[in-house]
Amino acid sequence: MSINVFVPKFHTEEILIEIRECLDKGWTGMGFKTVAFEEAWKKYTGLRYAHFINSNTSGLHLALHILKMRYGWEEGDEVVTTPLTFVSTNHVILYEHLKPIFADVDNYLCLNPNNIEKRITSRTKAVMYVGMGGNAGQIDKVADLCKKHDIKLILDAAHMAGTKYRGQHIGHEADVTIFSFQAVKNLPTADSGMICFKDEELANLARKLTWLGISKDTYTRFNKNQGSYKWRYNVPDMGFKYHGNSIIASIGLVQLKYLDEDNKRRNELARIYDELLINNSNVKTISVAPNCYSSRHLYQIFVDERDAVLQYFYDKKIYPGVHYNDNTDYPMYAYAKGTCPKAKEASEKVISLPLHLNLSDKDPISVVNVLNEAVSKI
Repeated sequence: MSINVFVPKFHTEEILIEIRECLDKGWTGMGFKTVAFEEAWKKYTGLRYAHFINSNTSGLHLALHILKMRYGWEEGDEVVTTPLTFVSTNHVILYEHLKPIFADVDNYLCLNPNNIEKRITSRTKAVMYVGMGGNAGQIDKVADLCKKHDIKLILDAAHMAGTKYRGQHIGHEADVTIFSFQAVKNLPTADSGMICFKDEELANLARKLTWLGISKDTYTRFNKNQGSYKWRYNVPDMGFKYHGNSIIASIGLVQLKYLDEDNKRRNELARIYDELLINNSNVKTISVAPNCYSSRHLYQIFVDERDAVLQYFYDKKIYPGVHYNDNTDYPMYAYAKGTCPKAKEASEKVISLPLHLNLSDKDPISVVNVLNEAVSKI
């Protein structure tokens, strides 16, 4: 049998009951389940506003689009961001004709506040902060820095479902936070997310713009007229088709019930890795990325000769991941190549070890045994 980096676990029978209700009611789109999931997410996180969307990427784009529109940002204005992330984080900046300005990372693989400050200019409008692997990193210092320079903080919390930071769920620190519920995340659906603005006006605008800018969605026009459908609506703004649907929300509603329990198990597996790796005889060639208030979406290590180590794993039917390649290696971001040496080094050495709910306590032992073999032979 193989051991993969990610294998989602679903509470299938409960999910099918929720989905059946959608099918029986004949309402599978945006509507009663999406509303229920939004309310459940607000209750769980303590965040005041939440809108269910079809992906984290859609939410990141929507956040920048709304902030640019609301505050009059111009083309070429700058967003400080990380090169160590999935490309969607930075692609959305280009979607809005803004310029990604890359800052380096700290030991948590999150943006280093000192390096952010060195990148701020008169054209800087926002910081895009990524909670790598679920880590909060130094987000409090980054939030203070954004207030100091009067710039917006966007939190890409794709890995952070269930991250608890200083007594509350992550997200209260930013102007807008976007979560991912993609298939291999800590709260897996098929693909979806949640956008959470702090500001009520912007939260309401986000709701309209996810449905093409239409003033009233179909469910609202039907539901508020007690069963009678009123077709007429206005389109005051040009928006996108970024809203979620009730089938996917049904999955999310069930998965949310088990999120804390599931994250507890992830932390148990991470502790097994810690015990095996912290006093490792190969400590000179293996180091562990530190954990900071993490949901434990990832367990990351750094090794020399990373690609050779990965191949050794593959030969043993173990399939770790790499999170992530330095984005400045890609042509659209090559202008910043060489500006973030710590991120570059991490991208060349990082491995994400298998960490998911289908692992037994013995599986991390097998993974580390193969890792030890690899680094001793390569």
